[in-house]
Amino acid sequence: MMSHCPTCDRFFHPPAATCPTCAGGASPREVSGRGSVYTYTVNRHPYHPDVPPPYVVAIVELDEQPGLKFTTNVVNCDVDAIEIGMRVKVRFEPTGDAWVPIFEPDQG
Repeated sequence: MMSHCPTCDRFFHPPAATCPTCAGGASPREVSGRGSVYTYTVNRHPYHPDVPPPYVVAIVELDEQPGLKFTTNVVNCDVDAIEIGMRVKVRFEPTGDAWVPIFEPDQG
């Protein structure tokens, strides 16, 4: 689910009650969960004991709309195999009381 404005028919992130483009009302709307790696970096230094390096921090652009991007991790592949334009799909990982969207290669 992503925030969507029915007035200008745009998705946006981060979520908000009003559209940042036209100030119209917004509500959650389902998205495919598929997209491509817009850019990324490989972190090879320890930051937190629960996240051992190396790991990928990426900006993923969703298929629903050009410019619909957010920061996430790419998992389930070798960090050296990731490239800009790589097709990815969402999966959700439990973290405390929440489920965090992360991405993995889209083989389909």
